[in-house]
Amino acid sequence: MRYNEKELQALSRQPAEMAAELGMRGPKKGSVVKRRLVKLVVNFLFYFRTDEAEPVGALLLEHCRVTQEEPSGFSISFLEDPERKYHFECCSEEQCQEWMTALRRASYEFMRRSLIFYRNEIQKMTGKDPLEQFGISEEARFQLSGLKA
Repeated sequence: MRYNEKELQALSRQPAEMAAELGMRGPKKGSVVKRRLVKLVVNFLFYFRTDEAEPVGALLLEHCRVTQEEPSGFSISFLEDPERKYHFECCSEEQCQEWMTALRRASYEFMRRSLIFYRNEIQKMTGKDPLEQFGISEEARFQLSGLKA
């Protein structure tokens, strides 16, 4: 995926949905756990050295799987390369669950499915399409037929 580095750095400075210092181990063999400031902004997971303002890297949370690896640890892998995992260690099982829930909800696809679900619920209750007032109710991205089962 192509991206503009300056825009990505600017996004990393935006307020985070979640942020914490976690143990992180990259996908390379022999990689060791390092303390990183991890910050969730929209559908990007930025990670920083604890003493630096610029991110070391970022993960785009699309087409990924978040899996609990141990009581207080989880991993992120991507569908195109499921063996390549980023491992994270939290301070507690509760913190781990919070991170996993937030990461799973961060993808565009999750937000799209939620929008469609709530749109249909509102339509059932009111008889009106809530997206109609914005002129986008007929767009394909907001239709149920676009959902994969």
